Amino acid sequence: MIIALRRLFACGAILASFTTIAAAQATAPLSGLDKQLDRMDLGIGAIGVITKSTSGPDALSGNVVTDTPTNTVGALINLRYIKSPLIGLEFNYTYARFVQQYTGISDNPGSTTPLNLGLQANMSEYTFGWVFHTPKVFGIQTFASAGAGTTAFKPSKNGGEGFQEQARATYYYNVGVEQQILTPRLGFRASFRQAFYNAPDFETNYLTNHKRTITTEPAIGVYIHF
Repeated sequence: MIIALRRLFACGAILASFTTIAAAQATAPLSGLDKQLDRMDLGIGAIGVITKSTSGPDALSGNVVTDTPTNTVGALINLRYIKSPLIGLEFNYTYARFVQQYTGISDNPGSTTPLNLGLQANMSEYTFGWVFHTPKVFGIQTFASAGAGTTAFKPSKNGGEGFQEQARATYYYNVGVEQQILTPRLGFRASFRQAFYNAPDFETNYLTNHKRTITTEPAIGVYIHF
């Protein structure tokens, strides 16, 4: 959680510098490149990370393995290109660290004694999607987006030794609201997003339960319009 907050603060400092530059350029005539940049915004926010538990027979002995990830907080960064209210693209990056709590596992096919395992890992999502906006009402604009990409699960050095990094295909959707604050270039954004992917097993057959899971991520933050 501390690492996620540090990254959030660092990105906030970058965002503040972008705000200063954008404000200085607000009155300048737009060139061809400026027109394209004017369609872009960079958002940074904090997210809650709540992942659904999964259960199923493992790939080694058929024992029922339950994976219960701990709830945590993380960071969300997204870059958008908005051509029109109905036509927009976005790239998303999220980061969080949590513990995958496995119960009912057995690393020996002949063993009938279930074991428990807590595996700490970093989770990073990289996704692209389509985004559209509705007309503003009292200065507030709603938006929705959906897309796909990948989520990388990397065991930490002090809680996941001996396990391999793994990537999972990921699909997501996101709905929320945004509103300009202070200057036309700076805004507030809040949303509710969910990501769907196969529960990670870190390339280990006795951790595999062949189930899909859902990570729910309420998000709040700010954005800078270039």
